[in-house]
Amino acid sequence: MREQQRKFWTQDDDLAVAPYTERADPKTNWFDRVLLDLYGKATPYLAGMRRRAVRFACAVDRWESEFDHLSDFSVRQRANQLRPNLLKDGFRDERVAEAFALVREVTRRRLGLWHHPVQLQGGYALLHGSLTEMATGEGKTITAALPSITAALAGIPVHVVTVNDYLAERDEEKLRPLFTSFGLTSSVIEHDMSPAERREAYAADIVYVTNKELAFDYLKDRIALNGSRSAARRAASGYFGDDPRARAPLILRGLHFAIVDEADSVLIDEARTPLIISASNDSAGEAELFRTALAIAEDFEEDKHYKVNRKDRQIRLTDAGKQELERQSSGKDGLWRVRRAREELAQQALSALHLFEKDSHYIVMDDKVQIVDEFTGRIMEDRSWEGGLHQMIETKEGVELTARRETLARITYQRFFRRYRRLSGMSGTVREIAGEMKSVFDLRTVLVPTNRPILRRNLGVEIYSTAEQKWTRVAERVRELALGLGRPVLVGVTSVESSERLSALLTDARIEHDVLNARQDSQEAEIVAMAGEKGRVTVATNMAGRGTDIALGEGVPELGGLHVILTEFHESSRIDRQLFGRAGRQGDPGSCESIVSLDDQLFQRYAARYTQTLNKAALRSTRGRLPSQFGEMLRFKAQQKAEKEHLTTRRMQVKLDKELDKSLSFTGLPE
Repeated sequence: MREQQRKFWTQDDDLAVAPYTERADPKTNWFDRVLLDLYGKATPYLAGMRRRAVRFACAVDRWESEFDHLSDFSVRQRANQLRPNLLKDGFRDERVAEAFALVREVTRRRLGLWHHPVQLQGGYALLHGSLTEMATGEGKTITAALPSITAALAGIPVHVVTVNDYLAERDEEKLRPLFTSFGLTSSVIEHDMSPAERREAYAADIVYVTNKELAFDYLKDRIALNGSRSAARRAASGYFGDDPRARAPLILRGLHFAIVDEADSVLIDEARTPLIISASNDSAGEAELFRTALAIAEDFEEDKHYKVNRKDRQIRLTDAGKQELERQSSGKDGLWRVRRAREELAQQALSALHLFEKDSHYIVMDDKVQIVDEFTGRIMEDRSWEGGLHQMIETKEGVELTARRETLARITYQRFFRRYRRLSGMSGTVREIAGEMKSVFDLRTVLVPTNRPILRRNLGVEIYSTAEQKWTRVAERVRELALGLGRPVLVGVTSVESSERLSALLTDARIEHDVLNARQDSQEAEIVAMAGEKGRVTVATNMAGRGTDIALGEGVPELGGLHVILTEFHESSRIDRQLFGRAGRQGDPGSCESIVSLDDQLFQRYAARYTQTLNKAALRSTRGRLPSQFGEMLRFKAQQKAEKEHLTTRRMQVKLDKELDKSLSFTGLPE
């Protein structure tokens, strides 16, 4: 991947010129891609880095006796003396060891926390552009402070990328005293900031920001740059041209160093959907069009008039369906007279009716259709489906129609994050996708051991024939553990609908519980804070799966710790591991189990043939329960197939993104 530094104008009050630094997109042909794939699969891990990191942690320890007796003023002086050395020598081990030792000492004084050797190893790997797997609860927040402060002292702007606003605000607030002690500034990018406020926030040494906000701010800069590739050209456009975008000040200072928290979620799970900036188009008069399309689609019969591919969420009209559509469109005006337009309308209407489910893919809140992130369970604010699908679903739900959107700029997370000059990431679950991370982002994985042994017990899989049997068993287990033993229980579900179904069942059984889903996301911190108390029951979507610590209440470790129940396997085994990782953190006791059914969505979509065979066996079993090995076999087959399809989708998105670059006005010539 070749590196290219570009300089663009930034227009502040004094029209100062500042560099806008980023890598160029790699130019690869099919042969390059095959080699990258093979190389990524062959060498996804960086064993040498692990050995270097262990030696490095010992070198940091040797500074401890020199720093622990210094005054706060003397520590600050040492940090100031370190700045020019880092600028001159770069990230040589002896300089970085001194910097990490200073950070560890100040962390002890300001936060009462101490970096363990495994955290020093993780920080070292991050600073050198690696992907680190650190188990859930191993302190990734303060681990990221080590490379962040070291890079900032060397004059490199740092972006710490998190998966949601809550984590960004929490981590920056927690570490702010640490940054201040080193004379560094920090900030958080918030959703409702104005462009001027964002520009000021990005001027800080260390910026905490969600992946979505960061990528959209980058796209806004791309629109402002309008394809310019030199400072002179942009300046000339601003002074002599009539394009206001050429005179607009840029928001970011460039793409220098990013540390991506929960890297597998950001770089892999969310990479299937491109980020798009669009402008509103007047949709007056379209409501009747959508209502008519839905009315026609409701009369269509599956297999006769249309075929459904639920794996890829696609619907295709059959020849009979096209003929029926032409018949029902007879006598109608406008788009109904255009064959391609009416077929697209019918397909969108069928998709809205049969592929996108309320309380699973979206919720209706405040008379608005709000998309739910399938991986996190959170509402995706200000996001909408393309091509009129969003308006079709709004019509289906009977809410006010929003304006249709016209695409101005788009990019995938793969293309965006590859543009950082230095990129690193961390997560508790990356070993499964280490090969893809190497071939796509040139990130090799370093496996960091836990500070204490993991005591979590996995009780295995219980698999039932029907969802009703599954939910009944889940309620029984909650009663046994929470009411019978007094242990806290976290039940992981995959959708708002499932969380509310189980909640109703627990309410009928008079079991007190909390529900955490897209409707209660504002209460996340309070619910999670109490989830480890004695006898507490929490039903949660994937919102409680990442970045959150569930502290055990008094006496809970003696009872066995937190118990996690997974009620449906996810399309990625990494997300299952994230949920199980809520229990047994930092050497605490804990346990987990899976209670699933054959009609779960994963099995129906990716292993339907096997579930039909197993259903016959289930009819002969007691209470519809099957041997646990069937559950493990189904999980492996279905998840393997799902991951393969998602990988193909991600690659196709990157290809499509590059092709669309040629036709979108903001890019100018392709890069």
